[in-house]
Amino acid sequence: MTEILILRGVMPIESLDSIPGGWGEEELSVRALVEQGVLTEAQVASARAAQAGLPFVELLEYPVDRTAVSLVAASLCRRHEVLPIAMSEDSLTLAMVDPGNVFAIDDVRAATRLQIHLVVAERSDLISAIDRFHRADGELSDLTTELEEESAGTDLALAGQQEAQQDDAPIVRFVNLLISQAIQDRASDIHIEPAERQLNVRYRIDGVLHEMQQAPKAIQNGVISRLKIMSDIDIAERRKPQDGRMSVSHGGRKIDLRVATLPTVWGEKVVMRILDNAESTMSLGDLAMLDENMAAYRASFTKPYGMILVTGPTGSGKSTTLYTTLHAVAKPEINVITVEDPVEYRMPGINQVQVNPKAGLTFASALRSILRSDPDVVLLGEIRDHETAQIAIEAALTGHLVLSTLHTNDAPSAVTRLTEMEIEPFLVGSALDCVVAQRLARRLCDRCKESYQPNPAELVNLRVGFEPSQPIPTLFRPVGCQTCSGTGYRGRIAVHEVMTVTEEIERLAVDRASAADIARTARSQGMIPLRMDGWMKAQMGLTSVEEILRVVA
Repeated sequence: MTEILILRGVMPIESLDSIPGGWGEEELSVRALVEQGVLTEAQVASARAAQAGLPFVELLEYPVDRTAVSLVAASLCRRHEVLPIAMSEDSLTLAMVDPGNVFAIDDVRAATRLQIHLVVAERSDLISAIDRFHRADGELSDLTTELEEESAGTDLALAGQQEAQQDDAPIVRFVNLLISQAIQDRASDIHIEPAERQLNVRYRIDGVLHEMQQAPKAIQNGVISRLKIMSDIDIAERRKPQDGRMSVSHGGRKIDLRVATLPTVWGEKVVMRILDNAESTMSLGDLAMLDENMAAYRASFTKPYGMILVTGPTGSGKSTTLYTTLHAVAKPEINVITVEDPVEYRMPGINQVQVNPKAGLTFASALRSILRSDPDVVLLGEIRDHETAQIAIEAALTGHLVLSTLHTNDAPSAVTRLTEMEIEPFLVGSALDCVVAQRLARRLCDRCKESYQPNPAELVNLRVGFEPSQPIPTLFRPVGCQTCSGTGYRGRIAVHEVMTVTEEIERLAVDRASAADIARTARSQGMIPLRMDGWMKAQMGLTSVEEILRVVA
């Protein structure tokens, strides 16, 4: 295969010298080159097809026959990384990553009793196609219809609560499918909302809610009871909000869900936050900070003491930023303790404390106790009151690195927010080292985004310092394709504002200056405002101007 890649001019022959194993370990060498960015998956898949004398297909452009897809079970497709894409009277066209996998071919032949014609596809394309064509939507719709038919002759409200404890009951399958589909669709939250005549299900994907399913009203109590049982929540209590947690297995990995119930006029609403532990092992590069911002931020969290705050509204990625930072600083030689409500991501090698107000374990009491446990780094889930803020400030002043979150609109407002909590201004200025404000904007889909020349008036209204006399930059806008489900966006990217607390800002804090004055000074010292950071990322083709205007005031 390496000969084909070299002959096609996509792989420099010199690169083989730096790969352990050289010509002998061909597959290993090629995989290493893909990881280094020398080759792409598509180039390797195309060469693998040529080596086997088989066609190479791009599944995003291929008219896949859904009848052919239905002949092979989703579990078999995922296990062997195969997908039927076309069929005739006696044959089936099968897309594969590895055409040499004879076990996969034999299993598909046994399942379909058809002759198999092979084609080769890129692995990421094939996995995406399997997810797209083997969605749970069809089974969910069939199950909803089945439940509606049952509701015509039985009292599903009573039967549903009984079935909620039976592993093979329709309501249990319904709940499992909802959770599985949400994880597959990269949703961050699942909203199960009772209405007057039906039960609505919505997923929050890339920060935007999408209506996914409507179920008969009669199964409402059964579904909610099932979720409460899974989350270890009292199923008899329906009058007050409750919180719980559950874990599920999906695709070979464990995923935690934080569950909250809320009584409404039509019944209890349930919101499940999906906490993928894979996110807690992100690298600092995944935060997508600009180089100037990353340099300022790194200079702060590599210090042995001081306070770092991450600010922003709910759902702006504050926890992800903190955990990524924690992952960078946590080492076996230092003691890291966190106090959270709730513990969102479980990380090995650190001590995580769950707040329990009923037992008297609040942020303040827990923080006071853990300071006697000789910590080097302390992560506080949130600073909510004077007592917690006071102890956190004192910890930062006595040789501890303190990481926490605060609800403010921008970075300079964090200083005035702490003084409003009745913390002495001179303590705020001395302890606070860095504030990061952030928002989450949707990331443009790399496959379908298109470039365009914006209207100069539009750029002037953006308030990023653009003058009509300046050259008009090239920007990008969403289009929509199969990869991004027609939205034009896939994934999210953070927009940051990093403020280092300098001597001048410290003096302003002591003088009880306004947030506007602090912001003015910080900008004069090089702080990049949220809107400007977003504008720079729009010019890089990471997001669109419309998204920046949506998330930044």
